[in-house]
Parts: sequence; C-alpha cells; structure tokens
Amino acid sequence: MMRLSTVFVLGLAVQGAPAIAQASAEKVETCGYQAAVVSAIQQARLDRVRERKVQERVLENATWPENFNTAIPLLTPWVYEMKMRDVREQDLAAAWTELCLQQ
Repeated sequence: MMRLSTVFVLGLAVQGAPAIAQASAEKVETCGYQAAVVSAIQQARLDRVRERKVQERVLENATWPENFNTAIPLLTPWVYEMKMRDVREQDLAAAWTELCLQQ
C-alpha cells in the first residue's frame, strides 16, 4: 500500500493537481479519471502488452483528459510489478479510487 500512495502523490504532482483539499465533485471526477488510467494499464497487462509499449496501447483508447496521460508512466510499473494472479483477480481501478478519495 505504501507504493500505491507514493505513486498516487507523484501522479497528482505531475498532473498539476493541488495536493490540498479539492471540491468534492472535482475530487470524484479526478479520481475517476485516474482509475480509468489504472484500468487501462491493467487491461494492457492482461493483454500481455510489453511494459515499454503500454503508453502507446493505452493512449489508443484514452477517454480521459490529456493531462492524465502523464500518470501512465508512473502507474505502469506499479501494475507490472504485481503478480499476474493479483492483476487478474483484483479490481485495481476500484482500489485506486478508494485510496484516491481518502486523500
């Protein structure tokens, strides 16, 4: 969980989002976009995309604002360092959303 928190903070810094409290609706929206990025990376891993090709694959179908693309290289190692069993069995987007909303 420590690694997830570190990546989350880095993601916010890269996006330019303030680390201080945001308006609730804005926070929910931001966390949703971050979770969509995590989900896309998870799907790339499940599709056996090589780690160095993840950004290219994820950007092909990106549905979030462009500024969230900077999180892809920060989140990719987190997903790719997990055991494949965990990637298959866990809803990483839901876990990310929960953590994000707690920040």
